[in-house]
Amino acid sequence: MGIDLWRYENQARQVGLTRIAGVDEAGRGPLAGPVVSAAVILPFSFPVSGVTDSKKLSPKKRQFLYQQIYEHADAIGIGIVDSGEIDRTNILKASLLSMVMAVKNLSPLPEHVLIDGIFRLPFSLSQQAIPKGDALSISIGAASIIAKVTRDSLMVRYHEDYPDFGFAIHKGYPTPFHKEAIRTYGCSPIHRKSFKGVKGVGKLW
Repeated sequence: MGIDLWRYENQARQVGLTRIAGVDEAGRGPLAGPVVSAAVILPFSFPVSGVTDSKKLSPKKRQFLYQQIYEHADAIGIGIVDSGEIDRTNILKASLLSMVMAVKNLSPLPEHVLIDGIFRLPFSLSQQAIPKGDALSISIGAASIIAKVTRDSLMVRYHEDYPDFGFAIHKGYPTPFHKEAIRTYGCSPIHRKSFKGVKGVGKLW
């Protein structure tokens, strides 16, 4: 028997909570660019199959599901925290902040929030943190897809501004090509200057 991806949503529904949001982030590991979170409220009649952890999906499948989620979701919120704020605080705080922003950008606001990971969010809404939730909850899986595609699209756009770094290919992750580009060109304005591999590197801007 496969995983019941509606398990956590149905548990909340049984106690009278009907607007249930899944929230997830993309971009904790890269050396450049923002961390992006999405919050998604799906209808219980959501007709699309195949939603799961975005990392398990091909880019083509992610794009297809991204479009389907936008077509059928009751609400979608996005939260973006840039590299400057990541450097000012740290990546965990920036990730949680982006999640809070995503939830607060939902309209209507949810009654209950399912969060990917082990950390609760600093607000009074009913919530549940679920480790590996992007593969266990359809709402969190949908949020992971929206966050990933949104962030990847931003990095493709940044590639136009800083083509030497190859952001369109690796999306800011620490690939050998990316690390070599940092050594060659220094760091760009969107690099996370507090991260190992970037910290202490000069910049040409």
